[in-house]
Amino acid sequence: MSANNTNGSSQVGDYTCVRFYVSTVSFSVLLFFNLVINWTIVRVERLRSHARFVLVFHLLVSALVHLGMSSVFYYQIHLDARPVRSACLAMITVLISSASNIMLTLTAMALDRYCAVCHPMRYTSACASSRWPWLLGALTWLVALVIPLSLLLQPDSRAAGTGYNGTCGRDQLTIGILQKMLFIGLCTLLILYSYVRILVEGRRLGVVNRRNRAGCRTIALHGSQLAVYILPNFVNFVLSVLINRRAIQPETKELAAVVIFAFFSLAQCVAPVVYGLRKEELLEQLSHRFPCCSRYLKSFLGWTVRGSWPHTQHITRERTLTAQTIISLQVSQVPEEQETRPMSGQESLT
Repeated sequence: MSANNTNGSSQVGDYTCVRFYVSTVSFSVLLFFNLVINWTIVRVERLRSHARFVLVFHLLVSALVHLGMSSVFYYQIHLDARPVRSACLAMITVLISSASNIMLTLTAMALDRYCAVCHPMRYTSACASSRWPWLLGALTWLVALVIPLSLLLQPDSRAAGTGYNGTCGRDQLTIGILQKMLFIGLCTLLILYSYVRILVEGRRLGVVNRRNRAGCRTIALHGSQLAVYILPNFVNFVLSVLINRRAIQPETKELAAVVIFAFFSLAQCVAPVVYGLRKEELLEQLSHRFPCCSRYLKSFLGWTVRGSWPHTQHITRERTLTAQTIISLQVSQVPEEQETRPMSGQESLT
């Protein structure tokens, strides 16, 4: 990020300030959703014992930690602070581990839906315990913590090691960029494989078709939100390759990088809408625990939520929480009731 002239230095400083403000705004928005959604998940036994909502909990916590540390990290760069080596190592470790845990959680969510839809019997027998989703979340955090520690112990990570010169900047985040891209690529392949298999199974059951607009809309929303988390890493990697080959100017690279950071950081705040608030089981609980917020949230969600969300507290909706129950019900139905199969399968996709 060093510049050759005063103008370049001011531009880099302005970009750091932009990153700080964007991280702070994104952190504030995501903090609200964390308080509302995660509090509801923890307090309701039916939600905290289901893998789908537990993984949503871990995703929101990981994103909140990443955005919060990003705000602190870019603020100390903007102030031209000189933190000690241990403080710099701590910030770099939290940033890399939280970002890695986001990818691991997204991969676990895709694999969980794949197992529930494509292997329902095995999924039910293997997931009988309500503790395993929390253990899975703890495992992803441990793996995510190993990744930055292994990178910081490499010989080429002198910026945050014995050769630390007192400046804790974005150069420390570039250590092990090839290993990071391999990790992200592997997670992306697993996510794509899971969703392709889910689509194939949905077409076989007659769920994924042109008439099922809600199911297609859900698939599109999930795909767009996954792209929000995954695409920035590949785009920044391409920018780094171009700048190393002198195909673009450093100023162009910095401007493109900060625009990408701002856009995708703000877009990631939509994650609670896609992965949490669109689940009607969670919306029902929010209507009881946060009645004032639930009215505004429902109007904010708009077209992503079905209009049949109940407003009365005495009416409870019994919904299927796994695709195994849906498929078993479809098998047990008589032939004349087969025309209701797309509507039942629609719930497994949402």
